[in-house]
Amino acid sequence: MNTLYLVRHGENLANITKEFSYKLVDYPLTDKGVLQARQTAAYFQDKAIHEVYTSPLKRAAQTAEIIAALLGVQPVVMEQFREINVGLLERQPPSQENWRLHDRIIQHWYAGQVEATFPEGENYLMLLERMWQGLLEITRGKTDRNIIVVGHGGIFATTIRVICPQADEQMLACESHNCCISELALETDDSGVTGTLKRWASVEHLSGEAAALVSGFWRKAE
Repeated sequence: MNTLYLVRHGENLANITKEFSYKLVDYPLTDKGVLQARQTAAYFQDKAIHEVYTSPLKRAAQTAEIIAALLGVQPVVMEQFREINVGLLERQPPSQENWRLHDRIIQHWYAGQVEATFPEGENYLMLLERMWQGLLEITRGKTDRNIIVVGHGGIFATTIRVICPQADEQMLACESHNCCISELALETDDSGVTGTLKRWASVEHLSGEAAALVSGFWRKAE
C-alpha cells in the first residue's frame, strides 16, 4: 500500500480566460499560481514525501518543481498525467457553445457512455487507460511510499470514481480548485491499481491571495 497525493497545478492564464489547454495552449503559472505552489510545498514539508511526478504541461511541471525543490526530491515528468485531450476544442475559442460541448461529453462519461469522444480527441476509455498505466508505473513493486502526482482537474476528477470505486459521491461533488490536494491509499498488484479516497480537493492549506480561487466552470466566468 502506498499513499498518493493528487495535486492540481497552480493558477495559470487559461484558468482565467477559460481556454482549453491539452497541448497547444500551454501557459506557465501566474504570480498567484506560484504563491499557491509555494504554500502547497510548505504543506508537504512534514509528510515524508519520497517521489514527485508531474504532467509535462508548464503549469503542472512548474508547480511540481516548486514543491519538489522544497522537499529535496527531483520531479519526474510523465506523459500519462497530461490533461484530457479535447481535440479540436483546443484550436477554438473558449465560447459558451464550446464549453457546453465539453460538458456534454463529460456528462456522457459519467452516465456510462464511455465511448463518447472529443472531436479528434479522447474518449473515456483512452483517458482512463493512460491514467491507470501512469499510476501502475509509478507504484509497481513499491510499498509504504508517499508519492505526489501533479496534474489536472479534468483527468483527476473523471478517473477518480474508477480508481476509488467506493468514493463518496458527496465528497466528489467538491470542485477541484488550483493547488487542491486529494489523498488516496493506493494498492497495486499485477491486475492494476485500486484506491481508497481519504480526502478530495482540499484547499485548507491555501491562505491570503492564494486562497482567492477561480472557478473552472464557464458559467462562473460570464
